[in-house]
Amino acid sequence: MKKNQLALGLIFCLFFLWAISSNLLPTMIRQLMKTCELNTFEASFTESAYWLAYFICPIPIAMFMRRFSYRVGIVTGLLIAACGGLLFFPAAQVKSYGVYLCIFFVIATGMCFLETAANPYVTVLGDSHTAPRRLNLAQSFNGLGAFISAMFLSKLVLSGNDFTRETIPADYPGGWEGFIQTETDAMKLPYLILALVLIAVAVMLIVVKLPKVGDESADKKGKLIDFSTLKKPHLLWGVIAQFFYNGGQTAINSLFLVYCCTYAGIDEDTATTFFGLYMLAFLLGRWVGTLIMAKIEPTKMLTFYALANVVLCVVIMSFGGYVGLYAMLAVSFFMSIIYPTQFSLALHGLGEQTKSGSAFLVMAIVGNACVPQFTAYIMHQNETFYQVAYIVPLVCFAVCAYYGYKYKSLLKG
Repeated sequence: MKKNQLALGLIFCLFFLWAISSNLLPTMIRQLMKTCELNTFEASFTESAYWLAYFICPIPIAMFMRRFSYRVGIVTGLLIAACGGLLFFPAAQVKSYGVYLCIFFVIATGMCFLETAANPYVTVLGDSHTAPRRLNLAQSFNGLGAFISAMFLSKLVLSGNDFTRETIPADYPGGWEGFIQTETDAMKLPYLILALVLIAVAVMLIVVKLPKVGDESADKKGKLIDFSTLKKPHLLWGVIAQFFYNGGQTAINSLFLVYCCTYAGIDEDTATTFFGLYMLAFLLGRWVGTLIMAKIEPTKMLTFYALANVVLCVVIMSFGGYVGLYAMLAVSFFMSIIYPTQFSLALHGLGEQTKSGSAFLVMAIVGNACVPQFTAYIMHQNETFYQVAYIVPLVCFAVCAYYGYKYKSLLKG
């Protein structure tokens, strides 16, 4: 039991770390709009580069872990992501948007190892009936990482200076080139910190032995990836629901600072504070949801939380501005439990097919690589009625509500 607690503690650290990585993206989108002179739609491809790795890599990663183990997969992912973080130093000299997109893909590949391993590891390391609650507890550390990334690390990057070639002060040191270099250099520190922590955790996991769980004791000569797993309706619809949830969540997350600064007229420092509160609401939602889930069925909570976000998206579309901004804080609270709950429900009863099921669920995160771009395109094309773009996450949350409502019949097949 103590060995399991130690293992869970180390795995919880992984949830924290990949939240730091993924929740730096909205800050980087805002920063790259300045340093690479991009519009909202162009900058949104930062998300595409990052989340595309989640579509390409999960199956090879699941095959890798099937051949070796969860621990080897996790350590490999930590080291790959650390290498990606360190690449920000040479990239600061090149200052090419294409180079940054490649770096985000490398970091995401490493994080994909962690997510493909950690989510199913938490679900199988204990009683299957308490897996949704256990995974929500683990994901609360994801919320903590998101809060720290949004409230504090974003302020290390965003200076509050939003100059253009025409508006930059004549006495700015180094002129336009000096401004671009200063803003570019600001992106390095958070990724240096992240890389060093990733390496430290990798060393700890090399020293500490994680307990083997059910599917790691199976015959290694079996299928490395089992596509027949998708014949299970509750998994197939779980993959679909995860695609839409991830797309909807990331559409709101990635455009949050753009919404604040470009459309709501808020300065960068205030916007990052709001972003921190947004992620704090997400963290509180995870904690509250984990406690409530001890009394209320996960499927009922999933349905209610998703429907609440449908209503809140209607509010954002109707009012925009500060009203829409405060509605987004509530959206963050109600988004909190959806991902881990859908993930654990979809993996229920898979046994030796758990790694394959996890790979397909992680692949569904590719929704992050296309749904936010569609949302950004609508926003960019409707400057005077920008909030109409939030019809996209509204549809996404409606799909999640449907999955929660139909889950029991899907599970029966």
